Amino acid sequence: MPLQNLTVLGSTGSIGLSTLDVVRRHPDRYRIVALCAHRQLDRLYAQCLEFRPSHAVVGDAGLAAELATRLAGAGLSTRVAHGPQALVDMATLPEVDAVMAAIVGAAGLPSALAAARAGKKVLLANKEALVMAGPIFMAAVRDSGATLLPIDSEHNAIFQSLPHDYRGDLAASGVHSLLLTASGGPFRCTPLDALAGVTPDEACAHPNWSMGRKISVDSATMMNKGLEVIEAHWLFNVPPAQIEVVIHPQSVIHSLVRYVDGSVLAQLGNPDMRTPIAHALAYPQRIDAGVAPLDLFAVASLHFERPDLQRFPCLALAYRALRAGGSAPAILNAANEIAVQAFLDGAIAFGDIPRVIARALDRLPAGPLHSLDEVLAADGAAREIARQTIAALPA
Repeated sequence: MPLQNLTVLGSTGSIGLSTLDVVRRHPDRYRIVALCAHRQLDRLYAQCLEFRPSHAVVGDAGLAAELATRLAGAGLSTRVAHGPQALVDMATLPEVDAVMAAIVGAAGLPSALAAARAGKKVLLANKEALVMAGPIFMAAVRDSGATLLPIDSEHNAIFQSLPHDYRGDLAASGVHSLLLTASGGPFRCTPLDALAGVTPDEACAHPNWSMGRKISVDSATMMNKGLEVIEAHWLFNVPPAQIEVVIHPQSVIHSLVRYVDGSVLAQLGNPDMRTPIAHALAYPQRIDAGVAPLDLFAVASLHFERPDLQRFPCLALAYRALRAGGSAPAILNAANEIAVQAFLDGAIAFGDIPRVIARALDRLPAGPLHSLDEVLAADGAAREIARQTIAALPA
């Protein structure tokens, strides 16, 4: 297999760290060309010392100057840049073969979209790219000939469980529907009347996965699964009615595909993001991910439940946005980002998150999306409505 040159967007986050762990196990297969982070300077500096990239990107000029000084002092010739345009530049470097798009939230959209337009092998961990700009992103993939490989464990599992020649036609492939599994998060069994008082630390204490705080809160509200439903719609060309969410507390089955002949195919494994990352990095081959094999005897039993939409109203809001189409998913995502940050900052209660999102969907009509500017306009308008809603909530 020829050496692959990689850009890692979001190298200091959980997906970035897992990506670099897989890469360091296969130095003969992968070379890091660019590492991109926001503010975790010490971690990025250590990564540069280990992987010696040609480029590094941070969030602002001050951090860039500090990193450049430290790297020069260590004898590295890494070129340091900063800001959103630098992320786009790293995603489109001519020498880069594959881009790990792992910047969380709307901030990751422009660079992920740029990688798709440049015809790269895009390893998509930033689900917001498809949630916000699904039609634009998928058109870019088609027009450029880019390879799009999903990193979310659920979408990667579906990708593995679909026919190898699947091209987005359910009927032609004998596929009936997709089943996205969800752990149910930390509040699956919490009494409903106790949810109003949960703290950010409690919401971030995921029972199975180690994730960043924003994604952990999304898992607790099941908005994370709602965003994944929207992402699955675009990735696999499947209508909302044929995407079902199944709560599976063990997180051993990562998702399933139901076929018209009654068969259901699933991908199983220990809950470790290095598995889907290794799958995408090496596709269509397989490489060691450093993950222990699944011990079915230790698992012993598997459980499944239907999601309770009274407990998880954010999941219902995501289906509502997907059915509305156009800019509605971008509005949903933007309002959610503002609401989750407000919750993490202690400004609103856990139960206020869906209220803020619903208000944005009610106030802003879903318009068509033809350009990135239209996506960003919808995003900005939804953020403003969300901030106004939060300010009007009782203290």
